[in-house]
Amino acid sequence: MIKVTLPDGSEREYADGASPLDVAESISKSLAKKALAAKVNGEMWDLVRPLEGDAQVAIITSRDPEGLELIRHDAAHVLAQAVQDLYPDTQVTIGPVIDDGFYYDFAREEPFSTDDFEKIEKKMNQIIDADYPIVREVWDKEDAIETFKKIGEDYKAQIIDDIIPPGEAITVYKQGDWFDLCRGPHLPSTGKLPKAFKLMKLAGAYWRGDSNNEMLQRMYGTAWANEKDLKAHLHRLEEAEKRDHRKLGQQLDLFHLQPEAQGSVFWHPKGFMIWRQLEAYIRRQQDADGYTEVKTPQLLDSVFWEKSGHWDKFRENMFVVPDFIPNTDEDEVKIPAETSLMALKPMNCPAHVQIFKNAQRSYRDLPIRMAEFGCCHRNEPHGALHGLMRVRQMTQDDAHIFCREDQIGEETLRFLSLFSRVYNDFGLTEISYKLATRPEVRGGTDENWDRAEKALADALTEAGLEFEIAEGEGAFYGPKLEFHLTDAIGRTWQCGTFQLDYVLPERLDAEYTGSDGGKHRPVMLHRAVFGTFERFMGILIENYAGAFPMWLAPVQVVVAAITDAANDYAEEAAAALRKAGLRVETDLRNEKINYKVREHSVQKVPVIAVVGGREAEDRTLALRRLGSNGQQIIALDEAATVLSQEGLAPDLKA
Repeated sequence: MIKVTLPDGSEREYADGASPLDVAESISKSLAKKALAAKVNGEMWDLVRPLEGDAQVAIITSRDPEGLELIRHDAAHVLAQAVQDLYPDTQVTIGPVIDDGFYYDFAREEPFSTDDFEKIEKKMNQIIDADYPIVREVWDKEDAIETFKKIGEDYKAQIIDDIIPPGEAITVYKQGDWFDLCRGPHLPSTGKLPKAFKLMKLAGAYWRGDSNNEMLQRMYGTAWANEKDLKAHLHRLEEAEKRDHRKLGQQLDLFHLQPEAQGSVFWHPKGFMIWRQLEAYIRRQQDADGYTEVKTPQLLDSVFWEKSGHWDKFRENMFVVPDFIPNTDEDEVKIPAETSLMALKPMNCPAHVQIFKNAQRSYRDLPIRMAEFGCCHRNEPHGALHGLMRVRQMTQDDAHIFCREDQIGEETLRFLSLFSRVYNDFGLTEISYKLATRPEVRGGTDENWDRAEKALADALTEAGLEFEIAEGEGAFYGPKLEFHLTDAIGRTWQCGTFQLDYVLPERLDAEYTGSDGGKHRPVMLHRAVFGTFERFMGILIENYAGAFPMWLAPVQVVVAAITDAANDYAEEAAAALRKAGLRVETDLRNEKINYKVREHSVQKVPVIAVVGGREAEDRTLALRRLGSNGQQIIALDEAATVLSQEGLAPDLKA
């Protein structure tokens, strides 16, 4: 007999050779029906694979994250089988699980088309209906290589030859007559795979990611536990496409990007108006929270970055500049070997330490909260750039808090409160928290890391916030808090950050005089609320679908005249609204009013004030609000008062 320990701590005995499926059936028939796989001593295990002795066993269903990953893994295998059934000249290579789905790379001379998807999906459904048992087999390495070569699967043979050590067995999974090299685990049969998948797109991919190798065809798909989840995902994708900040940025005339400035943004007047509102808002928050604002250089000597540790850890992402003046008389620029190097700053923290060090500091001066809207540059690969979300030139709402060790908890709580207030003002209230702990390669002592991680965990607990541990995801100089926010269509973004650092003050020789008269190192807290303005604005554009709340809208009110006779009154009304502090434009074109209203609605203007002869005579406005078909007739003076209040930032409202 073997002893099985279940997740609730209870123990049961089973005959030798029992499988996780036997365990599930002994608990309940409904669990056995839902079971997809098992976790045996912490390792994923096929449901029908016999247990090899006493074990801890947890049954995995589609409700578990591991279950969904398994569904996507099997969907990739069913895709590969379907493709080879339909196109026998195709070789399969690799097919991993990715976020929201899977892909498979195929080698085939004739290109696939998205027109093939319907036929492939139909074949996948037939494979599911056939309910082929999925059988795990252990093969000898040399036999496996020979078998795959014999059936023309040269890529699979190469994988086995390259990654499996000599003499080591491999696992192969069969479903019907089709089989594939795989570690597993898999579902018990193809019939267990939910018909909740869809093929999405095609792309090119080099074999093993090497541009010197053959180009393969990558087929992407998405797979879910049920039809409802699939439909919800496809709806999110449709919404995301409508909300794409790059498309809306052009449509609303906010910004543009062009090849001559890779990863850097050309902000148009309307886009920069939003930027200005964000900057003014966060500056008010920081001023009220006791921050002082500074400005530091863009270009700094490499010696500076070597001392901070960034030269070793971050140099490949830094724009390095030789410190010399070229001879304009020569056709070719020659850089002397002895030329020293400089770099555009990728972050602000070392420069802030220099300001801290530039004066004698006492324990009574701490904490010092130093903020900067710092323009930074990072040499991101061209292929990684993505609109405002991934750029090379960015501006951070960055700040560093220099404090004593006994002030860490209070300053962390203070920041958590600031962060919560700000995101509430933007309607971003669904936030999850993670504590990223020490990476394998890091600076500082284990003792300091222990203290730093405990301090952040204690602060989160004291604030009443639930959090996850992101093992090994901290910065090289300290642990960090990550803030993951969920937007209007359920996507998750990481923006703000908070990091606790003992390392940089040590490396850059920052110190203060303690109450004992001795010299001490300050603790340095790195923090940002928005993160970068670029990414935060990209998120806001997509979250609001371009329809910004009135306080952020670049144009808050358009006064549109119905006839030329109302033009003078339209100008007068616009002037009155501007005097009340609103951002106002007039539309006096010789166009029909319905056309004007429709056009400004497409531009997401929050309020359209329509004026004609009657409004001019009565000194009123006919207000039409974005998203509403009705209109409100209101006196001009009252409109100025009401709209000016609506147009205020949340922190300025009475």
